[in-house]
Amino acid sequence: MADVKSGMNPLFLREEELRQCIELLFFAYRDFTDGPDQVLKDYNFGRAHHRVIHFVGRNPGITVSELLEILRITKQSLSRVLNALVERGFIEQRPGVTDRRQRLLFLSKEGVALEHKISEIQQKQVAKAFKEAGGDAVAGYRQVLEGLITDDDREQALKRIMKT
Repeated sequence: MADVKSGMNPLFLREEELRQCIELLFFAYRDFTDGPDQVLKDYNFGRAHHRVIHFVGRNPGITVSELLEILRITKQSLSRVLNALVERGFIEQRPGVTDRRQRLLFLSKEGVALEHKISEIQQKQVAKAFKEAGGDAVAGYRQVLEGLITDDDREQALKRIMKT
């Protein structure tokens, strides 16, 4: 039996209940990414492009190395995706202010429009789910998601999302 603790009240979940939650997460992810996947298909882009557009949009001026740290993909993978986005005019690269070797990334006007188109779909999905679940569910949902981030990365991830 797995022991999952929430605050002062211990909550015991059976293996089957944990497996059901994991399965729900797979189904939710499938449906959460379906709308954006349909939009991205029109541009011949995939989920890697979506992640880059999302994080560059949320962090204007992010460096390539910071983006690599967030995405945890190889330089080669990022380079392929980033080059396509730059060549097609969705992302602009600018030299660093203090270190001109740095490449700072920004969404272009077209990139902002695409990011908005994609995020609007997902925002509506999340808002609908929160509305159906009720106000108390929002804090619990955040706690669960935060708990899924490794202890080593949680603080940095939370700082990153809370700055905007």
